[in-house]
Amino acid sequence: MNFLRNLIAAILGFFIAIFLLFFLFAGVAAMAGSDDPVVVEANSILELDLSSPIKDYAPKDENPIAQALELDNEKLSLDKIINAIENAKTDTNIKGISINTGLVGAGMAQTQAIRNKLEEFKETGKFIYAYNDIYTQKNYYLSSVADSIFLNPVGAIEFNGLSSEILYYKDFEDKYGIKMEVVRHGKYKSAVEPYLTNTMSTENREQITSFLKSIWSEVLEDISKSRKVSVENLNTLADNSEGRNATTAKNAKLIDEAIYVDEYEAKLENAAAIKPNMITLEDYIKSGKGRISSTAKNKIAVIYAQGEIIYGKGDENFIGQGIINKAIKKARKDKNVKAIVLRVNSPGGSALASELIWRELELTKTEKPIVVSMGNVAASGGYYIASNANKIVAEPTTITGSIGVFGAIPNVHSFANNIGINAEQVSTNNSANYSLFEPMNQKFYDLTKEGVEDIYETFVNRVADGRKMSFEDVNEIAQGRVWTGKEALENGLVDKLGSLNDAVELAAELAAIENYRVRSYPSYKKDFKDALNSFPFIRSQKETILKEALGAENYRLFNTVNNLKNNKGIQAKMPFVIDIK
Repeated sequence: MNFLRNLIAAILGFFIAIFLLFFLFAGVAAMAGSDDPVVVEANSILELDLSSPIKDYAPKDENPIAQALELDNEKLSLDKIINAIENAKTDTNIKGISINTGLVGAGMAQTQAIRNKLEEFKETGKFIYAYNDIYTQKNYYLSSVADSIFLNPVGAIEFNGLSSEILYYKDFEDKYGIKMEVVRHGKYKSAVEPYLTNTMSTENREQITSFLKSIWSEVLEDISKSRKVSVENLNTLADNSEGRNATTAKNAKLIDEAIYVDEYEAKLENAAAIKPNMITLEDYIKSGKGRISSTAKNKIAVIYAQGEIIYGKGDENFIGQGIINKAIKKARKDKNVKAIVLRVNSPGGSALASELIWRELELTKTEKPIVVSMGNVAASGGYYIASNANKIVAEPTTITGSIGVFGAIPNVHSFANNIGINAEQVSTNNSANYSLFEPMNQKFYDLTKEGVEDIYETFVNRVADGRKMSFEDVNEIAQGRVWTGKEALENGLVDKLGSLNDAVELAAELAAIENYRVRSYPSYKKDFKDALNSFPFIRSQKETILKEALGAENYRLFNTVNNLKNNKGIQAKMPFVIDIK
């Protein structure tokens, strides 16, 4: 009797749930349909605030409930920002652009790409003004493109040159008995250097100095051109921190005037010759200006590979061979897709996943031309998947190269001994087993080293074949060394310096087509279970709590350490987390 009663209750509960879900979705659909469209009014000024984290590609969440209830976090993507500025060039309703951003949530290469597009906007004769209370160095670099730069009278500019800091853990390991067992190939492959020593190696210092100077030279050249201040003088200003207050910044010609925000608003009104309507970048994109309209039949597929490379499916934040290879196959089989641009923004990761993606690209290259566009970073495994393209285009400030391999395994033998833990093993064979609680034995080390050497040799051969170079020539510039895009052009690792749009145009040229439209891949579709388990407000709440508890800098370190759980197998990864300040 109890069984029958429970069965009836379960059935009723099921139908009640279906009934409630039906009305929920109906309400959601009604809410979705009631959104007022964004209209770009006449005499508008486009407000550029780039404080939010910017990805190369940020597709809209396809969870319908999240969309309708507006739970999806607003995400800025580089492609939409570039498209919006491109559309604003010819939009008669847009009189000019106001740059007013607290921070710049883009990497250096992304920032340079946005700045270059703003340069194009200025060529139309429309104005660009910039205002801030405090300019960070990257923010000032972006804002220096403006016709006029304004600063709060009690504000300041951070203009000190570039620097980078790396933490070393050898003393910590010795003190607490928790260490990383390391096997690597490449004298510049310093991803694992902090576990082996407590000071920076000569080779690592050499490569960091080299790419920082290369990036800084790009920054100075762009600022020099816009502000009409020589590179030599800009370096002197940086040495002496001449942007430390509004007075010194104006005397140094880093700004035009020191004024308050109300005075800045009056200048905007004067520049527009009428009281302007202000429209945010996000709203301008929502109005449809985040894409370039085209009815062309031919397509160029842009496949975005962003994040660390992991073995598996992957998602919007991690490159997995599952989703990426599916996108490559889809573009290859589409008869209207005439060429493919692989946009790489990755420090690398799993060597196995990199090889699987490389293979899919190799198969595709026999049918359609492939051009790689490099973003902020396309290094190690990121370069591995780029190496066999017909052509490679990088931004001057792209971080690339790092052709090297390593394996790192945690070991707590000394720590376990210190706290009285002893591990005993029993095995059926005398194989090269590894235990977290025992020192790495020579047999295991030798086999791991052999695997690292094999993958390094494969990696170098992939690059040599793709770049039409000898093994010896690639090996000379490999060894895990990091290069900027500007340096990589000189040593043959890339073919051209330019933007994603330049890469698209080059792909169209290789495909011998003139009229085309761009189609973005991949599609990150979730099944119903995934959608329910990944509501945006749950994700954002988790991030908010962690950021408030840890602070922004510690939260970044937490993400770095947390991502180590994805490091399975031998890694082709960037030598370290680059945080340029």
